Order: sequence, then C-alpha cells, then structure tokens
Amino acid sequence: MGLLKDGLEALKETSRTFYIPISRLPSELQEAVASAYLCMRAIDDIEDHADLDSATKIKLLQAISLTLQASDQQINHSAFANVFLGYQNSLPEVSLRIGEWAALAPASIAPRIWDATAAMSDRMAYWAENNWAVHTEADLNRYTFSVAGAVGLMLSDLWAWYDGTQTNRTDAIGFGRGLQAVNILRNHGDDLSRGVEFYPDGWGNKEMQLYARRNLTLADAYTKALPKGAALDFCKIPLTLAHATLNLIAIGGEKLSRSQVLALTEQ
Repeated sequence: MGLLKDGLEALKETSRTFYIPISRLPSELQEAVASAYLCMRAIDDIEDHADLDSATKIKLLQAISLTLQASDQQINHSAFANVFLGYQNSLPEVSLRIGEWAALAPASIAPRIWDATAAMSDRMAYWAENNWAVHTEADLNRYTFSVAGAVGLMLSDLWAWYDGTQTNRTDAIGFGRGLQAVNILRNHGDDLSRGVEFYPDGWGNKEMQLYARRNLTLADAYTKALPKGAALDFCKIPLTLAHATLNLIAIGGEKLSRSQVLALTEQ
C-alpha cells in the first residue's frame, strides 16, 4: 500500500491529466495503470531532459530497456541502481524510481507493462540518436506511435486483462496519437527552445491541428465503443481535456488553467 501511495503522490506531481482518472480506478487496475503510467513518465523525463546530452539519454534509455527485458518474475532493483550510478543528482525522482514503479504492477499483467516500457525506451533511444528528426507525416506517425500510439495498445490489453473489455486496436493507436499531437502543439515553443521540431517540413499550427483532430476522431470512436465501467471512466477524462486544449490552442490560447481542468473532470 505504501508504494501505491508513493506512486499516486508522484502522479499528482507529474500529471494533472492522468492523476485524476488513475486515482478513481478500482484496486488492482489502479496499480496496473499507475505502474504503466509512472514507468513511461520515468523514461519520458529522460528523453525530454534539458541538461542531458543525446549520448547520455541513449545510454540510459537502452540500459533501462535491457534491465526490464532481463526481469524474471521480479524486478532486479540492484540492476536499476547500477543503471543510474552517477546520475542520482541529475535525474528526477520519478525516473530514478522506475524499478519501484515496475514492481507496483500486479504479477499477472506485469510482464506486459515491462515489455511495453522496454520497447518504448528503445524507441526513445532511437529518436534521441536521430535527433528527433521529423520531416514527413510518416515520420510524425512513427514518432507518435513510438511514444503514444503504443500506449493506446497497452491500455487495450489492460482493459482486456482486468474485465475482458474488447477494443478496436486501430482506434486505440489513434487515442494515443491524438493525445500526443495535442501535447506537441502545446509544447511547440518549449521543444523549439531545446532544438527539437516535431512538425513535418512545411507544416504550421494549422496542419498539426488537423492531424490532432483526425486522430482525436479515432480516439472518440475508441472511447464511445467502451462499455460502462472502469475503462470508459478512465479514457473520458484525458480525451475531454485534449479536445478542450485543442480548442483553446485553435483560438490562440496555450494551456488549460487548473480550475478549467478541475471543472472539466468534474463534468
């Protein structure tokens, strides 16, 4: 229980969008989704780290992937300690504790979460190695699949594991891609300031907004098809916030205020 409490506290500090729906999930599913989200947040914060060079990011992300792939029934915490040797003061706590977050997952679904995190960590290392070069829409599709579309697929597996809920996997990818595209729009200025451009050549905000809306249409279909229950309750919140953020960006705004987020989630 202590580790779950720690995990929920870390969630509260790292994501307004996901803390609320995860905190409302039923026991066991909550542990699985919290484990998955925190593991992915841990590697995401390494990929986006402002002060680490690409070579260091690649080394850390590949080492995390290999450590997860080597896990056999239980997480090897000393192996993770070795991965982060020398980086304890430069990485955020959520990244340093990835071994604990991985261990939070219920045993019967943990390998799926470890596999998804290991694969994503490898893909992030690839993008770091290639300096996040996005020139075409196909490149953008590859990137948004790497870091988010694959999360949609994993969520589908978690719903099926928990209560047998079946989903459309193509729409699941759109769910992840749509949320990621909104993040790209929202963080465009910050990304440019660190020398990263996720817009394909010749694209401006208008084209990226169209790309986001196209994928959010798939996300709407994914969510609409879910039966009443935990999966639907979970998916509705980030999707509602993504639509609201996209509408705000379209009229020149940047991001939702805390009070707007709370009002939308209460709806």
